[in-house]
Amino acid sequence: MIIDIHGHYTTAPKALEDWRNRQIAGLKDPSAAPKASELRISDDELRESIEKNQLAKMKERGSDLTVFSPRASFMAHHIGDFQTSSTWSAICNELCYRVSRLFPENFIGAAMLPQSPGVDPRTCIPELEKCVNEYGFVAINLNPDPSGGHWTSPPLSDRHWYPIYEKMVELEIPAMIHVSTSCNACFHTTGAHYLNADTTAFMQCLTSDLFREFPTLKFVIPHGGGAVPYHWGRFRGLAQELKKPLLKEHLLNNVYFDTCVYHQPGIDLLAKVIPVDNILFASEMIGAVRGIDPETGHYYDDTKRYIEASALSAEDRHKVYEGNARRVYPRLDRALKARGL
Repeated sequence: MIIDIHGHYTTAPKALEDWRNRQIAGLKDPSAAPKASELRISDDELRESIEKNQLAKMKERGSDLTVFSPRASFMAHHIGDFQTSSTWSAICNELCYRVSRLFPENFIGAAMLPQSPGVDPRTCIPELEKCVNEYGFVAINLNPDPSGGHWTSPPLSDRHWYPIYEKMVELEIPAMIHVSTSCNACFHTTGAHYLNADTTAFMQCLTSDLFREFPTLKFVIPHGGGAVPYHWGRFRGLAQELKKPLLKEHLLNNVYFDTCVYHQPGIDLLAKVIPVDNILFASEMIGAVRGIDPETGHYYDDTKRYIEASALSAEDRHKVYEGNARRVYPRLDRALKARGL
C-alpha cells in the first residue's frame, strides 16, 4: 500500500471560498456575515471535486490512501478572532470528513485547528477531540505561526503549546507542523514562508528538551524538512555546541519528514541524509506546485517517481510508502487493520 500523508482539500467547490469571502467581509460589516448553515455543498459536488482531481491523479500515479486535511493556505488563522477561526475550522474539517465518508478507501482525515494569534491553544481542544473521536481523523495540522508570517507566538518548545501536546499524546496522534498564508510581504507563502517554518520548527525542537517531557510526541515536518537535509552538518554542529545529545537520540525518535520535494536530487539527498525510518511518503497533491517539469515531462509533484528512481532498497521503499506511516500514525494503522489491511 502507498500512503500519502500530506494531502489538502485544494479543490473544494467554489461555494466554500465564496462563503469564506462573506465571512471575512462580515468582520467589517456584521450584517454581511453568513451563518454556517448557509453553506450548502452536496455530496455530488464533493464527489466531482475529488474524482476529477485528487482521486484521478492518485489512480494515475499509483497511490492508495491520502491523509487529507483542509487547504493549508486557507487556514489563515490571522484573520478575525477565535470565533472566526472556530467556525471556519469546523466547516473545513466537516468537508474533509464527508470526503472520507464518500471515499473511505482513499481518504482519511487530519484536522485543522481553530488557532488564533494570542489565544490560548486550549481553545482548540474541543475541535481536535471532535475530529478524532467523532470523525475518525488520525492527525492534526499545527500552525506554529498563527500571525501569518510575523511570528508572534512562542516557540514550539514553550509551555504555551503543552495543552495541545498533552491531548496529542493522550489520543495518539501526530501533528504536521504546517503554517498557512503569509500576510508578510517579505515571505512568499509557498516558496518562502512554508520552507522557513519547516526549518524554524526543527531548530526550535533542536534547541529545547521538549521530547524529554513528551517522549511519545510526534511531529511531521513537511516539504522534506525545509533546509534541514541540506544543512544537516550545521544542525549537528549546533546541537554539539549546545551540549545536546546526538540528533539521532535527541530528535529522531519524535521528528519525521515527508517527501514533498519536487526534484530527483532533492529526494536523493533526503534519503541519503535522513534515516529511512524518519521519511514518510507524501506529495501534497494537488498543492503548491502543479505544473509539468520541462526537464522530465512529468508533474513536479509526482513524488512516487522520485522514490522509485532513488537508491532505496525494496525494503526501505516499503517503509517510506507504508510502514513508517503506520508507525507514526497509530490511529491510521488501527483503521487499516480494522479493514483487514
